[in-house]
Amino acid sequence: MTVSQELEQKETLLEQFRETRDRTLELVKTLEKDDFVVQTAFFMSPPKWHIGHVSWIYEAIMSKLDKNYEFYSKEFSEYLNSYYQQFGVPHDKGLRGVISRPTVDQIFQYFNTVNQRVERFIESQTLDENAIKVITMGFHHECQHQELLVYDLQHLLAEQYRPVRKNKAGKADNPNKRSVSVKGGLYEMGYNGKSFCYDIELPEHKIYLNDYKIDVFPVTNQQYLEFMEDGGYETYKYWLSDGWEKVKTDKWDSPMYWEKIDGKWHVRDFLGIREINPNEPVCHVSYYEADAYCRWAGKRLPTEAEWEKAACWDEEKHVKSIYPWGNEEPTEDKCNLLESYHWKCSEIGAFPKGISPSGCHQMIGDVWEWTSSEFMGYPGFKSGFDEYNDKWFTNQKVLKGGSFATPKMSIRGSYRNFFRLDERWLFSGFRCAEDI
Repeated sequence: MTVSQELEQKETLLEQFRETRDRTLELVKTLEKDDFVVQTAFFMSPPKWHIGHVSWIYEAIMSKLDKNYEFYSKEFSEYLNSYYQQFGVPHDKGLRGVISRPTVDQIFQYFNTVNQRVERFIESQTLDENAIKVITMGFHHECQHQELLVYDLQHLLAEQYRPVRKNKAGKADNPNKRSVSVKGGLYEMGYNGKSFCYDIELPEHKIYLNDYKIDVFPVTNQQYLEFMEDGGYETYKYWLSDGWEKVKTDKWDSPMYWEKIDGKWHVRDFLGIREINPNEPVCHVSYYEADAYCRWAGKRLPTEAEWEKAACWDEEKHVKSIYPWGNEEPTEDKCNLLESYHWKCSEIGAFPKGISPSGCHQMIGDVWEWTSSEFMGYPGFKSGFDEYNDKWFTNQKVLKGGSFATPKMSIRGSYRNFFRLDERWLFSGFRCAEDI
């Protein structure tokens, strides 16, 4: 690498870093100070913790690349470490909200101090390919926490949150609900681009698929209501045994954040308490609920390979793209991601420019889509990041496609999200598949 190439690479890193940090601050700039410290459930984290943790990760990265690096504070590290045992015993996740120190002001001072340290580090160090990759991973890690922060803000504040507003979410005529047929055979699954991806998206590998059908659109609120009204939550035969136990124990009778007012279903979200829009994708459902709906409908969830092929494979040209529409980065006329700032799902059919070669809509953005695949390493998997994604290769299902809270730099057709089967505070939905 020449001197000019190295300088250009560093400038790109600094630009990505600043954009990422600014977006984090944008999400919390309208919060009151009291909002930052509250933890409303064991599965969410206080905004204060997110702000600190995404900063602490850069310290962890710099300590890996420079053995002489000294952490800002032992106290901060103990509180802000999530699950990285190599840096000491992490603080109990369910008790992040009972800690008053470090204070909110101290966390923001820390945020700014880490900004300065990272910029100096990038400017002063000789960065090889591995260093660039690990620093870039820090940006993508922060993107993940920006999305988690949005989940947590809904649980914490919902309609009381005052988000950045941009355009209104796209509307569409109610399109015909239909599926498309996808040809089977050998498919090469995984990331095939040249930019950053996580180790769990590699290696690209061949997998055999039978012919199948997959729905053109995610399952809508209207379709899900039909399942509910047909006794979906009262009928054991549709449910996995563990899922049925959750229904009974937690008294599930609808997706999370739904409530019945004067006989009509409403959702409590960032836009207020509003009547269910029948044409929006159903959101905040667990794997158990998605699976039960599919059984009721006489269908099934797609595997992640089926989902990815329907999203990114062009059967006519025999090429695979990074996104359903091609290899160009996401834009607001193709999908609904965080930078659209709609703060809710768009109606199905709102993004005809984002359609996949197979004819599927909204496979990027709006809602993460559950698949039937277990989250595990691909054949030949090699961990690229210590104590990161591969620590969760058990009891989790893969979700694909991103949501309206996913930053555009961190999503692609090969991206693999993962959650436990009963979790539903995330922006999760699904589409159905069936055998041919």
